[in-house]
Amino acid sequence: MRNYKRIYKILIFIFTFSLFINCTYLRAFAINENSDKEYNKPYVIVIDLNECKLFLIKNNSKEIIKTYIITPGKPSTPSPVGIWTIVNKEMWSGGFGTRWMALNVPWGKYGIHGTNKPSIIGQHASHGCIRMHNRDVEDLYEKVSCGTSVMIYGGPYGLMYNHFRTLVPGDTGSDVLEVQQKLKDIGYYPYSIDGKYGEAMKSSIIKFRKDNNLKISHKIDYELYRLLGISPFE
Repeated sequence: MRNYKRIYKILIFIFTFSLFINCTYLRAFAINENSDKEYNKPYVIVIDLNECKLFLIKNNSKEIIKTYIITPGKPSTPSPVGIWTIVNKEMWSGGFGTRWMALNVPWGKYGIHGTNKPSIIGQHASHGCIRMHNRDVEDLYEKVSCGTSVMIYGGPYGLMYNHFRTLVPGDTGSDVLEVQQKLKDIGYYPYSIDGKYGEAMKSSIIKFRKDNNLKISHKIDYELYRLLGISPFE
């Protein structure tokens, strides 16, 4: 019964996320040289940031094969919400554990890896990557291949926070990407969407603030989110 409830939650997320998923994600899949066979992969990975869990799910039956406890990003450096693909796998050593699986996130280097600090597993403590016990990441590494889909949900768009970050130039993340998409939809951002708050985005924010009689600032705060129609789930 619990597995059915978990799958139901995942399906609800897919429906909700599809409302704001944009062409950046689709382009990210397209440029992945291993993505042509991604839908033939035996597994998909679903990561629940709120519960600090990673679920390995059978692609055809949607059965949860295994559940792992993880460490996702902390509020100031959140893990990238979205639907991604494993694009590289490596055997590592040292502080990042024994295995590395890179994700095709467009605004930075994110992936699933081990850790030499097992005491932090189960806490929101990373710089955005998904950390696992070394024994768990080694087990996952053997089961999945490049091209495997990884869905990350929760965090700023879910139940872990009841507010968004106040964004400033230099910030990156799914929240930055969502603001870019909203600005683009209303004609304020004629640039590529990459999840990076850079110089082009600064001028768009200033123009939007001026046109809406807001205080001139580069910050993206609650008032600006509200005017763009962006709000976290309750």
